[in-house]
Amino acid sequence: MRRFPILVPALLTMVGTATARAQTMGPAAQIAAAALAAPAERRDGVTVMGYDDGGRLVTLRKGTNDLICLADNPAVEGFEVSCHHASLEPFMARGRELTAAGVSGQERQAQRFRETESGKLRMPEKPAIQYILTGDGFDAAAGTVANEYRRSVIYIPFATPESTGLSTHASAVDPWIMFPGTPGAHIMITPPRKNAGG
Repeated sequence: MRRFPILVPALLTMVGTATARAQTMGPAAQIAAAALAAPAERRDGVTVMGYDDGGRLVTLRKGTNDLICLADNPAVEGFEVSCHHASLEPFMARGRELTAAGVSGQERQAQRFRETESGKLRMPEKPAIQYILTGDGFDAAAGTVANEYRRSVIYIPFATPESTGLSTHASAVDPWIMFPGTPGAHIMITPPRKNAGG
């Protein structure tokens, strides 16, 4: 019985933390955070999609260049923002639709691949980039991401090791190809992560 008064504040603290984590950043902070995924010289012109107070994905800023950036999803644990070339938007948008419909993982990929092969979904005819930035959170005042990690993906539909000379084995040193021979074939560039302590 003596433990009960101690447990209640602890539980309230846990609930408060979970609620705070799920709260959506304001539009200006979402735009600033999402744009960080793009190369520095292109950030001012990116289109940014983010979340309203109801958790719906909306366009927060219409850009002037060919990059579309996605703000961190407050409903997903962790921090991740990304930017992709506009030619990839049909593929990315379809992925978001499937996720919203409860289709995820390999089935989501397979569905998009089938739709591309049938001509229903269009993939870019030339290589197209996606930049991904993850970390422990965004400091809006400083405009920085804690423990940031950057990786890049270059979509090159139907590419193979033979057509590119790339390996299919994951590497933190060399670029490698994922999903070779498929509509979603892409080159992964995954630099080593910095040590958490420094």
